[in-house]
Amino acid sequence: MPLSQLPYWRLSGFYFFYFACLGVLVPYWSLYLQWEGFSASQIGELTAILLASRIIAPNVWGWIADHKGQRLRIVRFASFAAVLVFTAIFIEQSYLWIAGTLLLFSFFWNASLPQFEVTTLQHLGDHSHHYSKVRVWGSIGFIVIVMSLGWLLEFFEPNIVPVALFLSAAGIWLVSLTVPESASRHMTLEHVSLKTLLKRPAVIAFLVMCFLAQASHGPYYTFYTIYLEQYGYGRGLIGQLWALGVFAEVIIFLFMHRWLPRFGLRYVILASLLLSALRWLLIALFPENLSVLIGAQLLHAASYGTYHAAAIAWVHRHFTGKTQGRGQALYSSVSFGAGGALGSLLSGYLWLTPGPMWTYILAAAATLIAFFVSWVWLKEDDRHSKQVA
Repeated sequence: MPLSQLPYWRLSGFYFFYFACLGVLVPYWSLYLQWEGFSASQIGELTAILLASRIIAPNVWGWIADHKGQRLRIVRFASFAAVLVFTAIFIEQSYLWIAGTLLLFSFFWNASLPQFEVTTLQHLGDHSHHYSKVRVWGSIGFIVIVMSLGWLLEFFEPNIVPVALFLSAAGIWLVSLTVPESASRHMTLEHVSLKTLLKRPAVIAFLVMCFLAQASHGPYYTFYTIYLEQYGYGRGLIGQLWALGVFAEVIIFLFMHRWLPRFGLRYVILASLLLSALRWLLIALFPENLSVLIGAQLLHAASYGTYHAAAIAWVHRHFTGKTQGRGQALYSSVSFGAGGALGSLLSGYLWLTPGPMWTYILAAAATLIAFFVSWVWLKEDDRHSKQVA
């Protein structure tokens, strides 16, 4: 499809509301749980539950989509079911009730993004390197909700957090109703079975790298807001720091369609991982220095922005034909699912002993391991890495 015929605003609107949900969950959900009286280990467990369904859900829905087609029907159904299930959070706030609600909510919520990624890339067709121009609106949605909710939390109790999440999830469903199904002609006829792909060293290395990279984000996504509150930062300023990180991501997304073809996927991934490790070390060692924290937040452009854009492009090129949906689902489940869940769970157990500093140092160590895995086993990808355009 020519870019002039792309349903740009409808695709972008989905990303806006989807990542607005993340803008509620990532900075403020742990704050809400703390306000409800849960301990650090319980907060880690509940966050892990929220992420753990990403191990199973995207693969279940990806298999259905690859075999049955009609990805948008799946997205619409899953988005509506997520909204419906989440209403249970307003009924009771016990540990088991919240755990069950989050498990069901995330099973449906996590189903939609991987299939929508495939839909977006199929709409883009030969212009897949322009993906970041669409995805950038997800970052903008994150910034809008983080800034707005951070300001509101200066005046209201954290019980407004579930309300914000409910409204954002409803926005996902409503926008999904407007998005047209992508044309099947955008799917390549070349096809390698998923079993064969998963035996390739480069694919194994890529998935290991994704797992470790996302696990390293565990203490950041689960405890960063609580961490900064311990050092006396106000919730409004904390919201601004979250937004600053995603603003840096927005700027990077505007240039990724040029950088990926120029530098290649492997080198973009390697640079992203090194800068991610630096970010976790700065947060670990200099929490009282606002200038250093601002610099660390700007590195979100690498730890998520360049890393995610390159990873999505890598999956799109290696998982083709009938494995497209399962490829994106696998990326989501291994990284944001298994990696994110383990990172959140471990950070909850490590937060009190040995403490926040060592938790972030261990996160940096996990990222460095991911760097060396990529350096050694993604070498074979060099021959094709600059064919993104």
